[in-house]
Amino acid sequence: MNMESIKEIKKILQAASIEELPEFIKAYSADERAGVCKLVETAAKRLEALQKEILRTEALCFYEKKYEEYACICGIDEVGRGPLAGPVVAGAVILPKDCHILYINDSKQLSEKKREELYEVIKEQAVAWAVGYASPRRIDEINILQATYEAMRQAVNCLIPEPDLLLNDAVTIPHITIPQVPIIKGDAKSISIGAASIMAKVTRDRLMVEYHKAYPEYDFAGNKGYGSAGHMEALKKYGPTPIHRKSFLKNLNDMPEQP
Repeated sequence: MNMESIKEIKKILQAASIEELPEFIKAYSADERAGVCKLVETAAKRLEALQKEILRTEALCFYEKKYEEYACICGIDEVGRGPLAGPVVAGAVILPKDCHILYINDSKQLSEKKREELYEVIKEQAVAWAVGYASPRRIDEINILQATYEAMRQAVNCLIPEPDLLLNDAVTIPHITIPQVPIIKGDAKSISIGAASIMAKVTRDRLMVEYHKAYPEYDFAGNKGYGSAGHMEALKKYGPTPIHRKSFLKNLNDMPEQP
């Protein structure tokens, strides 16, 4: 009998898709070698983790199912209300009915790599998606809350088809006639809001990386405009850039005047 080596079996497991795991477990579960037993156990854990994720994603569709009489449900979320620099960005996503994209969550709970992966999946599978922006200057003009609402309205107005229900992360957007459902911590409770959170986060992060090229002293690629220690030191040394929010800097001490 030509028995496969443990090294060969490990390569088979590494190459196996999720769908192939049950067959892998069936094929090697009778092998009593300790190394093979560990590989079978690893496969079983991967399969168990997948089942848990499927159940979590199913629960994440609660609001979409609750309001299933609406033909076109849109999730809305924003990113960037707190930073000292850069825009606030809102995401709006309409997912297809019975969409079950795995691993969607509040974007802050995901690694950068996973957000980037999900951005592409959502972009491909969404019925429609859009982002809206409010610039630092606009934030200074009308305050961060009103600028956030403005970015959200902009995102919604870019959608084709037009949604007939909005699921929002915690807020009710003024000056919109579409019915709205505000959901506290909605980006972790609704698959549509979670998807919007990811689209907004990836869009804004990529923009801050571009700003980093123009203003490398502030490390915008690393801090994304938030008040990290390095960012604060750069502000004290060089003063604010054109993308800083002046209204957010008023209470900071030892700040040079902008040239």
